[in-house]
Amino acid sequence: MPSLTLPASGLYDEMFDAAAPRAHYAQYADWLNSQSDEALATRRNEADLLFRRYGITFSVCRDAYARDRQIPFDIIPRVLPASDWAVLERGLRQRMQALNAFLHDIYHTQDIVRAGVIPAEQVLGNPLYQVAMHGLALPNQVYAHVAGIDIIRHADGQFYVLEDNLCVPSGVSYMLESRKMMRRLFPELFTRMDIAPVEHYPNLLLQTLREASPVEQPTVVVLTPGRHNAAYFEHAFLARQMGVELVEGQDLLVKNDRVWMRTTAGLQGVDVIYRRIEEDFLDPLAGNPESLLGVPGLLSVYRKGQVALCNAPGTGVADDKSVYPFVPDMIRFYLSETPILNNVPTWQLRKPDDLAYALTRLPELVIKEVHGSGGYGMLIGPLASRSEIADFRQRILAKPAHYIAQPTLALSTCPTLVEAGIAPRHVDLRPFVLSGRDTRIVAGGLSRVALEAGSLVVNSSQGGGTKDTWIVENA
Repeated sequence: MPSLTLPASGLYDEMFDAAAPRAHYAQYADWLNSQSDEALATRRNEADLLFRRYGITFSVCRDAYARDRQIPFDIIPRVLPASDWAVLERGLRQRMQALNAFLHDIYHTQDIVRAGVIPAEQVLGNPLYQVAMHGLALPNQVYAHVAGIDIIRHADGQFYVLEDNLCVPSGVSYMLESRKMMRRLFPELFTRMDIAPVEHYPNLLLQTLREASPVEQPTVVVLTPGRHNAAYFEHAFLARQMGVELVEGQDLLVKNDRVWMRTTAGLQGVDVIYRRIEEDFLDPLAGNPESLLGVPGLLSVYRKGQVALCNAPGTGVADDKSVYPFVPDMIRFYLSETPILNNVPTWQLRKPDDLAYALTRLPELVIKEVHGSGGYGMLIGPLASRSEIADFRQRILAKPAHYIAQPTLALSTCPTLVEAGIAPRHVDLRPFVLSGRDTRIVAGGLSRVALEAGSLVVNSSQGGGTKDTWIVENA
């Protein structure tokens, strides 16, 4: 039996209810109890070796000494019962339906603004609002074809949506590689347990991308900024898995109102671009004039309906953390339904009362930049020093509209193999939602884990690791 540290009281642990395994973990717990510390360490070393050999990396752009670092991978899976997943799946479908309806609305009749549900300045004055998208008709009225929704489970056992990532969400390649690794290391568990598959995700992604074009058999490419991008491994991985070309801006050109790809056999027309470039860099004629990553004239051809971009430009408005508090209202407004998934209570520091409240409680709260990502530009009050809190106070006072505040939630823990044996570490979950003619979700997602004891920061760019996520039928 391996060395085991039980979770602290007052937290929700994914595996243990007090000292006993939860019902959906029973089969795995029986197997785990039959293992030794040495056997688990051997499997972990094998996983590390294979991840290194296959080049499964994540570039940390802000650390010149840690670029292309290996993703820490934990061999203890996170297991969720099918009943929990059923709730999550219904909530994710509902949320993405409302968010796409919101994006269509704000670029057309703006009913939600005229109804006073969301202030006009937070939509029309948002720097991510794209005037060029106004009035465009998109196939299926879908703007966010690929979304990664960050979800945590609180100490009360309930799921909460932490963030909606709609621009260029990353991480799905690590979900797929984690599953491949677990199947290789522990084939007996996949024989014994009824674990939902995720391996068909690339097929679903390709189908979704094709549905973004009116062309019957469209040519799809993945557009990457290049190998120095943090998620380059994922760009190459997804292109290879879908059997489409991975291209950079220099591989494409606009000619005769079409986008063409340079190939050894000449120019080939492109119908759908799965862009992994921030939209400001897509077209130097329409966005950042110094961009060398995009394609001159691309937005002009896009506006004429001659090529599809996934996700659509202008999607970032719904990705903005200051718009996040309004998602439950969007669900009620567009769908006339009660939100299935909870939002985390959020104070918008652009509001004087919310600002005054937050400033008196900075040591208790989490402060986030509205356009921040990757765990950068945030303050976790309970873990911050007095000087860090003082510094953030000055930043907030200088630009209060750039920040939101949330309570410090007790993320659930999950047993994780660390140097001292198996110990609880905080986790979140990023399921990936595909929106085309239909909404498609593989059962599971990327579980991210904070590897340091007590840490709540799970982002890969901040040292977090990954776990495989198993959706199993209830025992």
